[in-house]
Amino acid sequence: MRTRVTAAALSGLLVLGLAGCTTPDPPEPAPTPGFSSEEEAFAAAEETYRAYVDALNQVDLSDPETFEAVYGWTTGDANAGERRSLSTMHADGWTVTGETVVHSVELGAAETEPDAVQIAVCSDVSGVDVIDESGTSVVTADRPPMQASTVTLTGASQSPTGLLISAIEGGDHECGQ
Repeated sequence: MRTRVTAAALSGLLVLGLAGCTTPDPPEPAPTPGFSSEEEAFAAAEETYRAYVDALNQVDLSDPETFEAVYGWTTGDANAGERRSLSTMHADGWTVTGETVVHSVELGAAETEPDAVQIAVCSDVSGVDVIDESGTSVVTADRPPMQASTVTLTGASQSPTGLLISAIEGGDHECGQ
């Protein structure tokens, strides 16, 4: 994560207080671990999610090398799930047409777990189809065109945004059409 109050910094404040210096009011805790503000955490989370969707939109199921960009934006269970899903679709000879469009992203919970941010996402998947080897769509006819997801992102120093997607679940929020 980018900025962090460390144990050493807290120890330094304690030493100053014990040395007879006037102790300043304790700083307000950062709303989101690792970020200086909730806005900064949200901006990083949104940037991460949009980069992930861009990577998904570039996937060619016949070319597993195109999966790597998706894997690069995920970690933990989300990464394992993407690996299983993309590998299975590749092995089954499926193809994807169209693109997912991120409709809205809102901050969910800023501190669901240490170094985590949760966002509520609405994505337009109306233009996306998944076709099996026989040329038949595997998308259910009743799939809603707008999908709600709750995305959890975890701190990751190897990410350009400081976050990686650790979980994507169905959201319980409303997505407008």
